[in-house]
Amino acid sequence: MATLSDPPSESFQLSKLISDTRYRSYTFQLIALIALILVFAYLGSNLASNLADAGLNISFGFLSQSAGYDINQALIEYNNQMTHWRATLVGALNTLLVALLGCVLATIIGVVVGVLRLSKNWLIARIMSVYVEIFRNVPVLIWILIIYFVMTAAMPSARDYLGEEPERNLLLGLFAFTNRGVYIPAPIFQPMGWVVLGVFLASIVAAIAYRRYATKLLYDTGKLLPTGWPTLAILILPVLIAFFVLGQPIALDRPDPLANRFNLQGGIPISGAFIALWFALSIYTAAFIAENVRAGILAVSRGQSEAAASLGLRPKRVMNLVILPQALRVIIPPVISQYLNLTKNSSLAIAVGYMDLTGTLGGITLNQTGRAIECILLLMLFYLAISLAISAVMNAYNSAIKLKER
Repeated sequence: MATLSDPPSESFQLSKLISDTRYRSYTFQLIALIALILVFAYLGSNLASNLADAGLNISFGFLSQSAGYDINQALIEYNNQMTHWRATLVGALNTLLVALLGCVLATIIGVVVGVLRLSKNWLIARIMSVYVEIFRNVPVLIWILIIYFVMTAAMPSARDYLGEEPERNLLLGLFAFTNRGVYIPAPIFQPMGWVVLGVFLASIVAAIAYRRYATKLLYDTGKLLPTGWPTLAILILPVLIAFFVLGQPIALDRPDPLANRFNLQGGIPISGAFIALWFALSIYTAAFIAENVRAGILAVSRGQSEAAASLGLRPKRVMNLVILPQALRVIIPPVISQYLNLTKNSSLAIAVGYMDLTGTLGGITLNQTGRAIECILLLMLFYLAISLAISAVMNAYNSAIKLKER
């Protein structure tokens, strides 16, 4: 009687690492990894040997030395007697500020332009097309320089606001636009002022939660709740109530034209270099985002909008509730690349004198200390870290909105 039995196991042979398809891919990956390690080891030993021959070494001790230079805009306290590390931190915060605000403004402009490019109004669609073609086909550095020079030439001098009888008055008694920059009021928080700020942050969370609830209710039951005025009410009313009930604990430090003969005092001065860089990066990147938005909308089947219109939804509702939520799955991946490009393009700030990380660590600090390798390594690590952080956040958002399949 015949019986079934397992085939005899074959002994492992080194030749199988190449001939057997089960092991071949692992073999090639291991060889590539070893080769990469050897290349980096050679480069590292070569660098160490050259530095030793030149009597140099890699050290980050220079970061604790006094910087000795001023920075025209700082989000934290800084003076020229502080360390290079403090100057580096100021530059990094300046980079993050222009990158964050640039991404926000570029997204708003890009979405609006991308939607209007598909407008049935011929004139509006053509104007948006001209905007996209002009801004995305001219280098961003040129736009930065153009906007900066226009600001310095077109804006009035700070002297026009000074004196008891100035040639110009503050806009609404709060804002001054000069060729040196813009002066805006600075909030002064009393102890209870932080409570008002906390109420405002809670109102933002509540407004987002209400809009999500209204959307979920619409999808689940078909009941349409208003979202415009309730969102404004949630954002504004609790803050106003807390502000007046707590005795108006937030005051404004306005720019004072009488405090100094040479320049405005008080408020928050925003340098013209920052405004030019922020606006140029935003409108340049928005041209690319607009094309991503247009492509995403066109990727949604026309039948979706026709079906929504047949249910009686107005065009605005169709766009917000049907088209854009589906188009986001196509829009988000290329927009991530545009955010990364904007962040890296912010290193062009040195062209207009805005002191970002490239201007501080990669500019003055590098020239003063002569620590080129250390400064460049830190620059690379910073931009790598911020790029990976942006990618991680946007990829998480993309995963949250992607189509859920069975």
